[in-house]
Amino acid sequence: MKNPFCPDCHRRDFLRRAALGSAALFTVPGAFADALTITPAMTEGPFYPDKLPLDTDNDLVRINDTITPGVGAITHLHGRVTDVKGNPIPNARVEIWQVDHKGAYIHSRDGGLTGPKRDDHFQGFGRFMTARDGRYYFRTIKPVPYGPRTPHIHVAVYRKNKRALTTQCFIDGDKGNAKDGLLKRMGEPAKHLMVQFKPIPNSKAGELSAEFNIVLGVTPDDGHE
Repeated sequence: MKNPFCPDCHRRDFLRRAALGSAALFTVPGAFADALTITPAMTEGPFYPDKLPLDTDNDLVRINDTITPGVGAITHLHGRVTDVKGNPIPNARVEIWQVDHKGAYIHSRDGGLTGPKRDDHFQGFGRFMTARDGRYYFRTIKPVPYGPRTPHIHVAVYRKNKRALTTQCFIDGDKGNAKDGLLKRMGEPAKHLMVQFKPIPNSKAGELSAEFNIVLGVTPDDGHE
């Protein structure tokens, strides 16, 4: 797994500020128990990779050690995985997958792994194990529309190698949200899947920060790892 902390100073500062800001919200376990809502589930969709790429780390913008990055607005997607009482869930495996800037998934029925439609420099899929404080981090691109679907990123969370949640996150305020069939079907719970993609101050490359905190339901026999 590549080091998620990028060498540029503004990226290091961003990650440090994000850690401090999120920590302030989760300092006292259970303090916000009444405020935390279980993250709504959504369909996996047809294009979870049918063949995983050779590189499955948390940096989707660069594949292995290649020089050419994937095209798109670089986004630092981060957050914490907790239970409904605000307790962090460590060692949970978070996976994301999404289309590239051309709107193609990394799937044999949607442009293929090296098909002409795809941006071969964009990884399309990544994994990250949450830290002791439940934190996860990905470097990816801001999602673009896929056909009639509004821009979104697929997210799956595993606990003890069992999938605990399958969902999607969306760009808060995107004009395509109102027309997206799946979102319209969800109704009010969809608001918990909306993420603000905020410009990172002083980023010369126009990078974005997107915080998506995930709350899992806990069964009676489900202890923390």
